[in-house]
Amino acid sequence: MTLPEKLNSKTGKLKEKRMPRLTEQEQQEIIRFIEADKPLPDKYRFLLFEDKGEIELVWNGKTNEVCNIVLPFQTIEQVDEPRAEKPSDDNMQLGLFDTRGRQRKGWTNKLIWGDNKLVLSSLKNGPLREEIEAQGGLKLIYIDPPFDVGADFSMDIEIGEETFIKDPNILEEIAYRDTWGKGADSFVAMIYERLSLMHDLLAKDGSIYVHCDWRVTSYIREVLDELFGKENIRNELIWTFTGPGSPGMKQYNRKHNTIYWYSKSKENWTFEDMAIRIAHHEKTSGNFKSGLEGSGFKADTYELPDGKIPESWWEMAVASRFPVDGIKRIGYPTEKPWALLERIIKGSSKPGDLVADFFCGSGTTAAVAEKLGRKWIATDLGKFAIHTTRKRMIGVQRQLKADGEDYRAFEILNLGKYERQHYIGVNPNLREAEQQQQSIQKEKAFIDLILRAYAAEKTEGFSNFKGKRAGRLVAIGPVNLPVTRLFVEEIILECRKHQITRVDVLGFEFEMGLFPNVLDEAKNKGINIAPKFIPAEVFDKRAVEQGQVVFHDMAFIEVKPHITSGEKDTPPTVAVELTDFSVFYSQDSISQAEQALKNKGSKIIVEKDKS
Repeated sequence: MTLPEKLNSKTGKLKEKRMPRLTEQEQQEIIRFIEADKPLPDKYRFLLFEDKGEIELVWNGKTNEVCNIVLPFQTIEQVDEPRAEKPSDDNMQLGLFDTRGRQRKGWTNKLIWGDNKLVLSSLKNGPLREEIEAQGGLKLIYIDPPFDVGADFSMDIEIGEETFIKDPNILEEIAYRDTWGKGADSFVAMIYERLSLMHDLLAKDGSIYVHCDWRVTSYIREVLDELFGKENIRNELIWTFTGPGSPGMKQYNRKHNTIYWYSKSKENWTFEDMAIRIAHHEKTSGNFKSGLEGSGFKADTYELPDGKIPESWWEMAVASRFPVDGIKRIGYPTEKPWALLERIIKGSSKPGDLVADFFCGSGTTAAVAEKLGRKWIATDLGKFAIHTTRKRMIGVQRQLKADGEDYRAFEILNLGKYERQHYIGVNPNLREAEQQQQSIQKEKAFIDLILRAYAAEKTEGFSNFKGKRAGRLVAIGPVNLPVTRLFVEEIILECRKHQITRVDVLGFEFEMGLFPNVLDEAKNKGINIAPKFIPAEVFDKRAVEQGQVVFHDMAFIEVKPHITSGEKDTPPTVAVELTDFSVFYSQDSISQAEQALKNKGSKIIVEKDKS
């Protein structure tokens, strides 16, 4: 029996006329692989199926499926600084901006905390898509994805003259494993899915700039070619900079990064050349007709216009704490030069256009966009990045107001029920009823995991309390959704209903500004609430089984400012009084103490009210 006959007899689907010509030996080899239930060698992909004759990007686990989850955006904070003055009735009558430059209606800029894959999917498929389209669509995306293979999300933070290490939180730990867990394969899978979502979200005449370095430049170029089309690369831009090399280095000093610019359309994209022209070289004659790419000379007079289009290599100083171009840096580890983003935004968008950065870091893209009168969306997974960008954008708003220029409000958002639906792993391909059932099962398993790691007993009959430990009830916040004020207020209401006085609240993250005020409110009602961080080790089965998971207390400080107005010869003064605080405290387990103590050493450990 021939191969086509065998296959037809097994599947009833393949027809002999559809099979390409194969030698008898090749047919027998395929039969052996199929009967042994082994994958066919790569050569048969081209023998069995139509060959398009193009280079194909392939990696372990490649799929054309992209995330299509739509999660609700929850507003953490609305920011409109400076907002001290009360607007007059005259200010509220007409116009997009009031007389102080503050935006009163229309688009509100968005700073979003969360995994950008889920953010992009929710922007693309959710109700915010209509709001984006109403602004003319997303015209420009700039991204600077993590490209340091083997790196993690920890970073050095300088405060004064001291340097501290900022460790990754649970979300960054998970993202790190997803990005680099399988090396280049998982990085390409990560960036491919996100770039695919960005391509779909871009306006028809939109552009994307992707910043990378020598570690991943070849991968990213192939991904962009596949998603945007080889014909849609507008420029390969080389950003060059100077600096010392490492002692004893045995290669040329690596002092450039690559930025790929692709347009979504082959025919239509924005390029504002007059906005980004630079001065001609001092030796260039005003009547010089040729030899200058992008000079744009006037054919009738052979006169050069004011300035020329920059070449595709850009020499700009790297961002540092010391300004070299008049722009003060904030010192964020991955901060990019202001001039770099200014040229990109000026060249590929117009005032009023919407631009986005889905790996925003310190928020340079948003800050430049705001200064240049663009609308913006900025997202990041790191809470520190969101805090940094928030503070920076408030400063930009204040500076714009001081300069008498217009500025927009922005809101800080995150994704509701984020981890339940994603990291706990509800299958999006199931029917809705099956998804709901799986979600219930996964959430129950998650709660059981946290209670086991916290050494708490399970409880029944409560809305918010899942367990109890050492005379205290235990409430568990969701994975990746911060414990909010509303969540704590519901706990307080249930405490009062059942005369409960002691509660532990466990969470991966807590809403900005939640404590200590809410603790005082609970204390006034006779309720002692202890907020505790859930550590990353809860996902380590061995750590849970060995009782090595430590839940840290929430740390905070409360201060009271004392301001003196000063007299004629005495300047005003400000003193800060520390009125309340909670230190970062970690209670050892007995097993940890046993491992750490040396011979004849001793330590008192309280566990389950027993020492």
